[in-house]
Amino acid sequence: MFGIKGRKPVAIQTLIGEDTRIEGDLRFEGGCHVDGLVNGSIAGGKDPDAYLSVSEYGRVQGNVSVPRLALSGMVEGDVVVTERAELGPTARVVGNVHYNLIEISAGAEINGKLIHEAAPAAVKSPASGAKAADEAVEAELEGAV
Repeated sequence: MFGIKGRKPVAIQTLIGEDTRIEGDLRFEGGCHVDGLVNGSIAGGKDPDAYLSVSEYGRVQGNVSVPRLALSGMVEGDVVVTERAELGPTARVVGNVHYNLIEISAGAEINGKLIHEAAPAAVKSPASGAKAADEAVEAELEGAV
């Protein structure tokens, strides 16, 4: 699928299969791969190396907040990526994308705003969109527990 340049690959510890449907929010550590449907928000927890991949069969109906993302499927919600986002040719996002570094392949679709946020500003500025979106996802996840 996508390569992570300059970084040791993260082991996929969480796998959502193609015939699997998750109703509710998902928080993970390490790597997570989605082939099925997640009807809720996805967050990389407090893991600074968290990596989410969504295959062309995967679909997320909720917000996504992770350090690194490889997207080939669909996300219906806002996406916050604090390090690197890679959108493949079959990627579809219906919502805003907050990013530090992004790679978009020909054919990818984003129906929303692309909002660049440099890494230091996203960490230091509590008023930044990425920080606010991260806090909103964390609050949603905390309320669900």
